[in-house]
Amino acid sequence: MIVVIGSINLDLIATVERLPSPGETVSGEGFRTAPGGKGANQALAAARAGATVRMIGAVGKDAFTADALACLKAGKVDLSSLCETHAATGTALIFVSGNGENMIAVVPGANDSLLPGDISRAALSQDDIVLLQQEVPLGTVEAALDAARAAGCVAILNTAPFRRETMGLLEKADYIVANETEFDLYAQALALGEADRQARMRAFAQKTGRTIIVTLGADGVHAATPQDFLTVAALKVTPVDTVGAGDTFCGYLAAGLSSGLSLGDALSRATAAASLACLKPGAQPAIPLAAEVEAALSAG
Repeated sequence: MIVVIGSINLDLIATVERLPSPGETVSGEGFRTAPGGKGANQALAAARAGATVRMIGAVGKDAFTADALACLKAGKVDLSSLCETHAATGTALIFVSGNGENMIAVVPGANDSLLPGDISRAALSQDDIVLLQQEVPLGTVEAALDAARAAGCVAILNTAPFRRETMGLLEKADYIVANETEFDLYAQALALGEADRQARMRAFAQKTGRTIIVTLGADGVHAATPQDFLTVAALKVTPVDTVGAGDTFCGYLAAGLSSGLSLGDALSRATAAASLACLKPGAQPAIPLAAEVEAALSAG
């Protein structure tokens, strides 16, 4: 089973002709809501990849909760271990202008109520894979990594959003997934002085004994293990919306490893899924089904 421990949000999205200046009111051209949160996005991606998934997170008792959980319920994600708090369900308030620029304010709400003591709800076993991000308190992330180690199961840490104080946690994960900007910032902070990114990745893997995976958008993915270095190309697509592509990658990666795929095959599947997620707007609605990914890989 894949146990995802992380954030659950409802995105409130307004389209406007142009973004407002401070103190200015502009007229909106459209409004929609969409379930989000990196934890929820990754849980749904793993489920659509064919894995059995349990979500550990926190929501409020407000009117947003049902919409925030709708896709997870439809995807058969196990939500029996969610915490319900008196804080509001997490929200992201998003303005999108006619030229694609955006302004985003994230209100963590109930996500900040997910505490280290709640990790016991995961009931981890040796065969599980724990998938984590950084939109919940870092004390909770650390407790989850420690619980995974105690249970003897694999832990994947996605370092988004970047938080410098996470450096001390990186060695506790078996796999670290970062985008190129996040990895470069960590490499600088860890004084990995090699001349190029691939060399720094190899140095990180050798120093920590862990596997570092760096996503490069349209340029695909690099991965360094203590013994090897892998490169996977992305599918050639014309992106409509890249929101959620990274979360799709993480969910599919966890599902691939859980099913017994080699790291190289799991990376190929996850990279293809992330590419396909760019073909539709939104995060969760754009996550492809396993059959779509297999068809894309078969087509070359």
